[in-house]
Amino acid sequence: MAPPRGNPNPTGFDPAKFAASSGAPAKDPWARYEQWRYTGPFSRWNRFKGSFPGLGIATVAFAVYCGYEYLFLKDDHAHGAKGDSHH
Repeated sequence: MAPPRGNPNPTGFDPAKFAASSGAPAKDPWARYEQWRYTGPFSRWNRFKGSFPGLGIATVAFAVYCGYEYLFLKDDHAHGAKGDSHH
């Protein structure tokens, strides 16, 4: 026996048509209460900025140390050079 054609619901109610006709509400009544989550100290940038405290200072300090080491802490001894007879 073949399934019946047409609307399988005997009442004629089509949930897809109902969902399509409802749409989104014109104004969200809770929008004002949710707005504080995304502004001021809770904005995306401010939340990200506090994720790595001290990273900027540490990066600058490391770069200064690498520059100091490169310029002033050169090794004048040729360790490992062939023919080195003195110690």
